[in-house]
Amino acid sequence: MFNSPAITWALTVILLLSGCFYLLQAARSRHLTDQANKSLHALMNVLMAGMLWNLVPSTTLAQIAVLAGAALWFVIQAVARPEFKILCDGSQDRLKCVYHSLTMAGAALMMTMMGPAASAGNHVAPAAALSTSSHAHHAAAPASATVAHGAAAPGLDQLSALAIPLTVFFATATAVFIVLLVRSRAAKATHGQQSTSRHSVRLEFGLEALGAAVMALMFATMSA
Repeated sequence: MFNSPAITWALTVILLLSGCFYLLQAARSRHLTDQANKSLHALMNVLMAGMLWNLVPSTTLAQIAVLAGAALWFVIQAVARPEFKILCDGSQDRLKCVYHSLTMAGAALMMTMMGPAASAGNHVAPAAALSTSSHAHHAAAPASATVAHGAAAPGLDQLSALAIPLTVFFATATAVFIVLLVRSRAAKATHGQQSTSRHSVRLEFGLEALGAAVMALMFATMSA
């Protein structure tokens, strides 16, 4: 994805550390729903780290299905009736669930753009060239390959068109989480020593800002 190994390694480390932190939070949580949510965040970070190195491409479809299922899970939480308090409770929690569903869907879309759909054209062109390998039709082979490649391209092009708005969306989310983080720091300075829960909130804002920035950077690379 990135031409610079330094950037790839830096993002890999960030994603894996974030994944480990979410997994630790899941292990410490006493609520089943929170455990599931944190575990899904950890899984998403690990899958995105693997995406940077194109690891285990044979399982790409399964990974996309898992991320799509995670997005649906957060949507269900966001629209659940108020009496289901084990799910998203209150407008702020519901908004967080909506954002997390978009994050999971964004990761699934990114994997789709880099997975089988992205390489489909590269497999069709050689096949077309082989089917017209005789001397009589040798000149027509490049044209056939071009047509075949063009037939596979529109679907991928439609997905790639989403990269720019998603870059803007996650860049905006990064800015919002940074503002929230700064405000929480200001609240600490105003009210003195903060509680453990407030520290957890600050840490959450920091992780969300970092995760959104990584998503924005990866989508920006795909839109170039």
